[in-house]
Amino acid sequence: MRYFRVPTPEWESVCHLWDKRNTYSLAARLNIPVPRTWTHCDADRFAELGPHLPLAIKPAIKENFVYATGDKCWRADTVEELRQLFARARCCLPADEIMLQDIIPGGGDDQLAYCAFFKSGKPLASMVVSRRRQHPREFGRASTCVETIDCPEVENLAVRFLSAINYYGLVEVEFKRDSRDGNYRLLDVNGRTWGYHTLGCRAGVDFPWLLFADQVNQPVHTCRAAAGVRWVRLLTDLPTGISGVVHGEFGCKSYLASLWNCNEEAVFSIEDPLPAVAEIALAPYIWLVRGALPHLRSFVPAALRAAKKSRKSLAAGARP
Repeated sequence: MRYFRVPTPEWESVCHLWDKRNTYSLAARLNIPVPRTWTHCDADRFAELGPHLPLAIKPAIKENFVYATGDKCWRADTVEELRQLFARARCCLPADEIMLQDIIPGGGDDQLAYCAFFKSGKPLASMVVSRRRQHPREFGRASTCVETIDCPEVENLAVRFLSAINYYGLVEVEFKRDSRDGNYRLLDVNGRTWGYHTLGCRAGVDFPWLLFADQVNQPVHTCRAAAGVRWVRLLTDLPTGISGVVHGEFGCKSYLASLWNCNEEAVFSIEDPLPAVAEIALAPYIWLVRGALPHLRSFVPAALRAAKKSRKSLAAGARP
């Protein structure tokens, strides 16, 4: 018989990650900046939020929302959009799990993450990155181009949070720099490995191996990733880059230069090209399952409700 060990943190730690209401509540007590957030909202209050637009509509617990819609969150630029999107979110979430949040201005250079193998209140291995590009562009579900950097302020904030919950294991803590006041605001804490974890190996930190070594009681020495190492996933970064050029976020030359200076491709390896070939072959299927179908599932019920409401209005208007 084979035995497997699944290294997971205690629920007392995970509960502060799983529900963003707990995440932001703890961050506030620890004096860690977060985006301004409204919860337990109803339609009567939306007019009061007009001066704070645009706002993001996002779930406190992401699973139901992401699986139902295929999106991480939505953007509302007007009070009417806010009403419509809130009603749409109510189709897959209870009202108390819907959060309205200030949208922090800035692009990929302002989007940072702290990655670590954390144990006993301190990082045994760590890496700070700038998420240069992501897909989708505004509310990214996945990074497409990432570079290691030095940012002690982000590191200190992340360590403060993880120490407070006595976290164990691999973790990614997401921040965004707010250009309005210079604060790094905590966005999310992911208690798992991350899509660009191979960047760690290239920068001198093998995160999966360190977790394995700790689980089998081998010594783990403290280490930190070198700055200036870049990772890219070409399959998703190319359309993201083209979109960025079209929208004037950066020039074509600077985009091509960022690819030329890349140190690690997410999937492709000259020594073993088959996974990259398989990724390209599976791309249409992945797009259908993760992108088109969830959007279709969320759009059709909303369209049917709108049609039903329209029929009722017409019927009421036709009565003598």
